[in-house]
Amino acid sequence: MNKFLTALLLSASLALQGCAGFKAERLSTAEGDEKAMEITDEWLLTDTQNTVGEIMKKMDANRGFRNYLNELGHRPKLFIAEVQNETSEAYFPIDDMNDELLTQMSETGEFRLIDAAARDRILKEIRYQNEGMVKQSDIQKIGKQTGAELLIFGAVRMNPKTFKGKTIKEYTVNLRFTDITSGEEVARMRSTVSKYSKRSGLGW
Repeated sequence: MNKFLTALLLSASLALQGCAGFKAERLSTAEGDEKAMEITDEWLLTDTQNTVGEIMKKMDANRGFRNYLNELGHRPKLFIAEVQNETSEAYFPIDDMNDELLTQMSETGEFRLIDAAARDRILKEIRYQNEGMVKQSDIQKIGKQTGAELLIFGAVRMNPKTFKGKTIKEYTVNLRFTDITSGEEVARMRSTVSKYSKRSGLGW
């Protein structure tokens, strides 16, 4: 009996030592993304932020775009018309890409952003008000909304390649800025991101 109790206590002691030796590591979002970027081929939030940041720098350096803004003489009114996910990955966060682009453009203070989705909902509400559902004094009138001058079109594509036994995903983010009056393409920007995974077929 004493031998059994001794063995039990020894096992418990070893288990506690094992738990004491385990150290959990808490990472910030940026640190977690940085480590994940080294070991995964999945598109991450950091990829979105970095890609849009690069496009913003190219936009600022694009001579044709700067000339257009100077000739316009005021902050252009714009919205994202259509930026498509043309990768084979249905889960690619295209909405996050669009939101990040609008966020960074808003932060510059150089653009007036029009929320296309909100505008459609506003129009629906105004139509509802004018169908006799709202008292006359509360009805809002159509005709005061701001019209866009620039539309943003684009696509995200992914081209898989093999290099030294690794599958590399080469993403390209392509954006075009088009003047709504003339239909003229004012500028286009492209950013490329290559992702690969260190995972082998047997696991990490």
